Amino acid sequence: MNVAVVLYTSDLRLHDHPPLRAALSSCDRVVPLFVRDRAVAAAGFAPPNRLAFLADCLAALDAGLRERGGRLVIRSGDVVAEVCALVREADADEVHMAAGVSGYAHAREERLRAALEAEGRRLYVHDTVITAVAPGAVLPAGSDHFAVFTPYARRWAELPLRAAAPAPRTVRVPDGVGSEPLPARADVTGTSPGLARGGETEGRRLLTSWLRSGVARYEETHDDLAGDATSRLSPHLHFGTLSATEAVHRARAAGGPGGEAFVRQLCWREFHHQVLAARPESAARDYRTRQDRWRTGPSAESDTEAWKEGRTGYPVVDAAMRQLRHEGWTHNRGRLIAASFLTKTLYVDWRTGARHFLDLLVDGDLANNQLNWQWVAGTGTDTRPNRVLNPVRQGLRYDPEGSYVHRWVPELAGLAAPRVHEPWRLPASERARYDYPDPLIELGEGLERFRRGRGSE
Repeated sequence: MNVAVVLYTSDLRLHDHPPLRAALSSCDRVVPLFVRDRAVAAAGFAPPNRLAFLADCLAALDAGLRERGGRLVIRSGDVVAEVCALVREADADEVHMAAGVSGYAHAREERLRAALEAEGRRLYVHDTVITAVAPGAVLPAGSDHFAVFTPYARRWAELPLRAAAPAPRTVRVPDGVGSEPLPARADVTGTSPGLARGGETEGRRLLTSWLRSGVARYEETHDDLAGDATSRLSPHLHFGTLSATEAVHRARAAGGPGGEAFVRQLCWREFHHQVLAARPESAARDYRTRQDRWRTGPSAESDTEAWKEGRTGYPVVDAAMRQLRHEGWTHNRGRLIAASFLTKTLYVDWRTGARHFLDLLVDGDLANNQLNWQWVAGTGTDTRPNRVLNPVRQGLRYDPEGSYVHRWVPELAGLAAPRVHEPWRLPASERARYDYPDPLIELGEGLERFRRGRGSE
């Protein structure tokens, strides 16, 4: 009897899973393994919202495996040490896993390959598991990645994708392999009260529902803050309970302008993954430095805390930040507005905002979070680095009736649009009726501060 180990990371599904299919085709028995990596927790990348969602995903994966005669094995500790211990325990010949894009993922793969080869075992790393197109599959002449989205998207769209594979019918696990108990959502404290449910079954249900009733109007409604017309699939793509390849195929099959616009958003995700794969240091350092002199000190810290709490005095910014805290998720347009306000108006380092988002976002993907923050801050791939999103104009444009603000900033619920986006303009006697702060800063002052910090006139 020959045995393979399938090491799950950010690919917690059975459908369209190349490592699992490869292991099943080459070996009689397979051990599906997830290691609760202590290095991830020590680095601060295992906050409550993602731990709770992860627990859902692992429970769903285990249930799916048990329906097929298998089960999920859970271990905790150093990934390399735990995989090697399990390989010896099960007398496995090979290990299969999905390719990652972060610096940590690359180092993990190299450490694991060296450790397994030292014991006469083999590691197989599979592309197109976390993304539909491998990060290095689309390259411009003379560079190891695309730095501008549009030419990348053009080439990405021309590339043929592999077919999405069904879930296996049977998974046989060797006897005698021990496992820790599955983590449970109920054991995680400090989660957002409106946190969504995780797991492959839920992810597939959401995708089917979205393609049936939401994607047709996506092109015209995806920026509508109050309409909440986005797919909300980002947590499932982050944890891999949905295959990006399958999502692209199915969205293309749905067709129409909405399907095309949704595929373009999936392409943005892959664009950021290929940037991070080529430039792993951009998770913490400016992709393109602008020599910013970010604000520090007590005043900047106080403003940042007000931003985190949704008390900036700019209603659409505060609505986005309060939704983030309540749901562990916030609308993409809201993310852009809130990020622009922190970096371009308050002139606070993008890393501060990116860290706060990672602490709360259930879809806190390193590539998308860090590189979107840099795009907004003007230190990333944006070809217009001085772009500033005016929160008043953004609110009037993307929440014209004020419904989004009314939902998340209930102290302004009695104030009709368009005045709800500029409550400081109310007469003093009327302003006193609303328990809402004055703006932290005038927008013109923020722009001047930004220009001085960039050293421009």
